[in-house]
Amino acid sequence: MIYTLTVDSRSGMYWEHDCIRVIEIDERATLNELHNAIQDAVGFGRDHLYAFYAGRNESNRKVIFGDAESWEEREENYFNISLNQVFPLPKGLMLYYLFDFGDKWIFKIKKSRKLKEPELTVAYPKIIESQGANPEQYPRYNDE
Repeated sequence: MIYTLTVDSRSGMYWEHDCIRVIEIDERATLNELHNAIQDAVGFGRDHLYAFYAGRNESNRKVIFGDAESWEEREENYFNISLNQVFPLPKGLMLYYLFDFGDKWIFKIKKSRKLKEPELTVAYPKIIESQGANPEQYPRYNDE
């Protein structure tokens, strides 16, 4: 089945405005594949560590997915945890994606209740809706 996920930028070092992307993705996709889909959707560079967690809000981390002692172990976990293992989340919790532990880009991820059959001619993940411009991961400053 195909999940429809709404990915909403919540904060970050250079966050200035809302950026919402709606992504269709296979339920068997891994958290690493979701990471890549989000990076592509907002035009980021995949050049920092990341984490997925569930909480009541973005600063509350009740469940940390793939938690491990080292980044290598955590990343391996992200290659093995599928979205259908993450969803449904415990009642009252939302999924969050944290990218770049220094700049702290946080995205809230909401799954639609509707599931759909995959279309044979469609390559997933697929962005089906965009609201707002991409956030600037590294803004250029004018030195004048």
